[in-house]
Amino acid sequence: MKVTKSQGLLTAGATLALATLTLTGCAAGDASGGTEESASTSTLTVWVDSERVDALEGAAASYEEKTGVDVKLVGKDVSTIKDDFIQQAPTGKGPDVVMGAHDWLGELSTNGVVAPLELGDTAGDYLDVAINAATYDGTVYMLPYAVENIAVIRNTALVPEAATSFDDMIAKGTAAGLEQPFVVEQGAEGNPYHLYPFQTAFGAPVFGSDENGYNADDLQIGNAGGEAFATWLGTQGKNGTGAFNTDIDGDIAKDSFLTGKSAFWLTGPWNVGAAVDAGLDIAIDPVPSPTGEVASPFAGVKGFFVSAESENKVAANDFLVNYLGTEDVQLALFEAGNILPALSAAAETASSDPIIAGFATVGADAVPMPAIPAMGAVWQYWGIAEAEIINGADPVATWQKLTSDVAAAIAG
Repeated sequence: MKVTKSQGLLTAGATLALATLTLTGCAAGDASGGTEESASTSTLTVWVDSERVDALEGAAASYEEKTGVDVKLVGKDVSTIKDDFIQQAPTGKGPDVVMGAHDWLGELSTNGVVAPLELGDTAGDYLDVAINAATYDGTVYMLPYAVENIAVIRNTALVPEAATSFDDMIAKGTAAGLEQPFVVEQGAEGNPYHLYPFQTAFGAPVFGSDENGYNADDLQIGNAGGEAFATWLGTQGKNGTGAFNTDIDGDIAKDSFLTGKSAFWLTGPWNVGAAVDAGLDIAIDPVPSPTGEVASPFAGVKGFFVSAESENKVAANDFLVNYLGTEDVQLALFEAGNILPALSAAAETASSDPIIAGFATVGADAVPMPAIPAMGAVWQYWGIAEAEIINGADPVATWQKLTSDVAAAIAG
């Protein structure tokens, strides 16, 4: 995927425009039914995760000092911020800017509540996966600030060297005397997010993609690679090696690794703290491939959106691109969340930490989680089918049914 629409850089010109327009956005319509820019307000309201407010205060103060625009940071509950934004934006009572995740884009775009973002030449300053995730139907809608993906956490005291393949990982753990060398969260309804790297190693992405991003009309999950993955998954389940087990949920996987019962744990940066607090010496490794091809996990990208109903789109764009898109601010957000920054320079600085560097290495092969609405039809059936295969169902027949169910749901 790539950015295909031109994006003018808001720099000095944006500052001049702000001064000229007294920092305004949409105003009353003219006689022909159009709109024109006119003075209306000098405040930007920014909704952010409550735990990120402190990290943005410096940027807000700097912007206020330079432009005279007040930046009002409003801490919000991350569990409700998206729905609150979708409900309030059309009424004009929502924020000018909202923090969120890239996989909201399909829903936000469908509801018409976000405006395109003009990154200009600065688009090249971000990690490729971050810009790809921020792009929907060929247009950039989000200023990315963090990239998150899973990788393998290895207990180096149990296994000193990284595995070269999936089979090598199991062999190394077995040689260390472990009955369950490797753990990954599944649960009764499966967890395809955590299994996706193995699926991609068989050449079976969920959707194909083109210059505009993921293509809902190009369902790839049921290709020959998908059936090969399903067959392999069956050999690693209940009636095979037992490497995958639906009785292992997130808490059980964590306990198995923290207590030394398992040497390898496929999880995300959100669990690193627990391993460090347990006093374990750990390393971050790539996901070991079962095929020799790269095992690419999903990447989740976090960022900021401009409301389609903002009366200050020019100011909002300027604040995001030229203030929140700086290395200092991206590193401040990194310190608040310990997630790899999306800005390349900040990511390089953060990667002086070997743990962050490990996730960054794996993330270089990651692919954005599809944000298109059709992805909802995939999630509906995907995990359940994988759980059935792990528990002994016919792999090919189950995968073919998954594919037909997803195709029907998308068509319907």
